[in-house]
Amino acid sequence: MTSRLRKNDHIRLILFTLKWFLITIPLALLVGSSVAFFLHALEWATATRWENPWLLYLLPIAGIFIVVVYHRVGGESDGGNNLIMDRIHEPGGGVPRRMAPLVLVGTVVTHLFGGSAGREGTAVQMGGSIASGLDRYLRLGPDGHRILLTCGVASGFGAVFGTPITGAIFALEVLAIGRMRLQALVPALFAALMGDIVCHFWNAPHTYYQIATEIGAGASGPIFALDGVLALKVAIAAVVFGLVAMLFSEACHTCQALFRKYIPLYWMRPVVAAVIIIALTMILGTRDYLGLGVETADGTGVSILNAFNEDGADTFSWFWKLLFTAITIGAGFKGGEVTPLFFVGATLGNTMAWILGAPVELMAAIGFIAVFAGATNTPLAFTIMGGELFGAEYLHYFALGSFIAYISSGHSGIYLSQRVVVWKSGKPMEGESSMTLRKLRNNRRGFTGGKKKD
Repeated sequence: MTSRLRKNDHIRLILFTLKWFLITIPLALLVGSSVAFFLHALEWATATRWENPWLLYLLPIAGIFIVVVYHRVGGESDGGNNLIMDRIHEPGGGVPRRMAPLVLVGTVVTHLFGGSAGREGTAVQMGGSIASGLDRYLRLGPDGHRILLTCGVASGFGAVFGTPITGAIFALEVLAIGRMRLQALVPALFAALMGDIVCHFWNAPHTYYQIATEIGAGASGPIFALDGVLALKVAIAAVVFGLVAMLFSEACHTCQALFRKYIPLYWMRPVVAAVIIIALTMILGTRDYLGLGVETADGTGVSILNAFNEDGADTFSWFWKLLFTAITIGAGFKGGEVTPLFFVGATLGNTMAWILGAPVELMAAIGFIAVFAGATNTPLAFTIMGGELFGAEYLHYFALGSFIAYISSGHSGIYLSQRVVVWKSGKPMEGESSMTLRKLRNNRRGFTGGKKKD
């Protein structure tokens, strides 16, 4: 009897795996191709803005165009990543098919005219929208729909950064603090790997990073040899990375709330934001904080790539990028927060390396992943991203930075639909099975050991 049950169980697992392998093939083809098109469009938009600096002064008009289109035809699409997370937690409503083209156009327009935003949000939303549209034909039911949406997120995230393993883990880890539903792990990995392959097939532009610093025992010793003094410096910096991650999240949410409170006309919000961005650009005398920030037009100045050099960032470069992005996203421009978080983390890492006397390249790389790990509460995914982008020999430092930043960022995050299932202190929820960060934030900001302060 036991042998028969085991045999039947293995058959079910094989059929489950085969089923999702076949389902993720068309999903990955669609998502990977869409992300590749988006990356090429983004490259064109950035190059066009560099060649025509006057486009920045049309940012107010671009903002009006984006928010009016979303207001008139967007519907639930304006919910963005949070809507997709809500639909994964509670399947039923689906994700609008119009979300994919709307966010693609909105993000390209934002970057063309100088808004400070990223690209992850666009890729994730396109992945979720395409997955939901595919389910209209497959009719997989609530559990299948949840898995398919998770696969769409994994495929989009993995393809846009060229980090498929990170994409698969991120899609599972980002949903809830304290719990990962592993049912979708293998399907998500299939979708992320194939989405990345398709994206590369279309020669999509990705950024490649390299750390030349030699740390540890080298070729003659263990690859994961840990330098105790350097580990202590990383731990100290990681606390700062986590606090800045919390600051970034709160700044984005606060800017959005202030725009809505003091500017009742929705189409005026991006106009005011654009004027502020233009004014700040003129005051600072640099355009380094516009757009993605991966690199600059002439290769000099402050950028993510330059942050890996000793003189590649100023002391407060991270703060200016944080401010530009919070204003851009808070006012209704489209894009993601990830690449700006990479900018904030890498430039802050550059500054922390100078303060602590640590290797600049390594500290910039740790800041690159740790600030985002803290802002999204996904330390495992971004430890893996560190290995995928910078090399596995630094994995122990990436883990140290990401996990301490995760703890230091508290119960905050850029995705307000993320659920808290277990407090970061380890205590289970009391009275509720879970709570969204949105509800948590609306109730009360301070926590002690998982309990609200009196």
